[in-house]
Amino acid sequence: MRAAWSSPAAAAAGAASVAGFGDAALFPVPILALAALAWLWSRTASPRRAAWLGFAFGAGHFLVGVSWVYVSLHDFGMMPAPLAALATLLFCLYLALFPAAVGALQAWLPAPPAARLLLAMPALWALSEWLRGWLFTGFPWLALGYSQVGGPLDGLFPLVGVYGAGFAAAVIAGALALAAARERRGLATAAAAVAAVVVASQLALRAEWTQPDGAPVSVALLQGNVPQALKFVPGRLEATLRTYETLAERTQARLIVLPETAIPRFLHQVDPAYIERLAAIARRNGGDLLVGVPLRDGEGYYNAVVTLGTSPSQRYAKSHLVPFGEFVPPGFGWIVHVLQIPMSDFSRGAAGARPLAIAGQRVAPNVCYEDAFGEEIVRQLPEATLLVNVSNVAWFGDSLAPAQHLRISRARSLEAGRYMLRATNTGVTAIVDDRGRVTARLPNFTEGALEGTAQGRTGATPYVRTGNAGILALALLALLAAAALGRRITASARPAPG
Repeated sequence: MRAAWSSPAAAAAGAASVAGFGDAALFPVPILALAALAWLWSRTASPRRAAWLGFAFGAGHFLVGVSWVYVSLHDFGMMPAPLAALATLLFCLYLALFPAAVGALQAWLPAPPAARLLLAMPALWALSEWLRGWLFTGFPWLALGYSQVGGPLDGLFPLVGVYGAGFAAAVIAGALALAAARERRGLATAAAAVAAVVVASQLALRAEWTQPDGAPVSVALLQGNVPQALKFVPGRLEATLRTYETLAERTQARLIVLPETAIPRFLHQVDPAYIERLAAIARRNGGDLLVGVPLRDGEGYYNAVVTLGTSPSQRYAKSHLVPFGEFVPPGFGWIVHVLQIPMSDFSRGAAGARPLAIAGQRVAPNVCYEDAFGEEIVRQLPEATLLVNVSNVAWFGDSLAPAQHLRISRARSLEAGRYMLRATNTGVTAIVDDRGRVTARLPNFTEGALEGTAQGRTGATPYVRTGNAGILALALLALLAAAALGRRITASARPAPG
């Protein structure tokens, strides 16, 4: 391929890969897209050129995949359109630096083609995604492994998490690129690598890492479908409260879950009689209700959930906050005057929170964006028997974000071997089983209650015990192996002394 066309081709591949992160089971698409990028990388020995190709891929990937950032900034944050567009562009270009770094490093590393594509590139890809999920509080959205949920690599999630599944997908992509490059000496190795990855995943799927704990619990997940543009409008509160009370009143479920900030006022400002009516509904059902509501405590305030019902009242406060959306980094106070986002500077909740003992279960709650961080979710395991995510993705409108977020929740279920209950304002409200399968869901942008059952589980997957340490060690070993093979070939190519 001519150099003039290689950059647009890389950008197009990156954009196309986003299709694998939606509702449809298109897990081969991101692998094929990465294989195209790896093939382009294999045709250049210049780290600078390889970095540019990686940057083009990343730009296409993120400009399409997280375009919904503009919606939150402009449509709901009231940021002027040119400034919102510039902020979204700069954010996506920052994210594109990570695949650019992978391109440069894999080209710089002296290694034979098979080692470069099957060891070095997948390892660097996994490490870059892990770094992206950590740096500046992290943004792990659209990590390659999420696209593989529901595919033949599901068995790897309980072993090495989403980054491990991404590593395996990158190995397959590297093998396809090796085949396309017609590297005869590496074809057998590539075929063996792909077979090893798929067989390992399928064998792991047969393992019962966790076990049922007691009888299933009846659940009701409430979706109020409150328009984000109206959620904090004065005079709208009464209608919102009435919606959720009506939905709760209609269900006999033992565990009722309301979304993030379902009550868009501080708890102490809400009529105590309303809170008591919700608690009475939960007691009538012999269980508990979990509701998202901001809390004020001293000088700080928190994005939290509280429990009401038969169990003693308990609270959980969100600890991993969204930069600019939920907290303002030092030196950026001016942005509060640009963005008109209510309650945009929350305090952090305690990182060591324990599960909530409600409805006969030990529930590990997480609020919206928090479930994007697998290693943080497992902090409450193996004690927790259920995972619950409460979200308000209405901030991103009718965009790609809700389906992408559902994939993230499914990955957390696979990693933890636990059911994940998702209660959202506008979607996707769903019940996800311990194998990452969606057993029930509500249509987006509809009002309703999703009723079903969830099976509490005990036990620990390998990922629960080790977190991301396993894939980080594996990636580093793969890099060392690629470098060692490169040194061996270099040494054998040197003329013998004398």
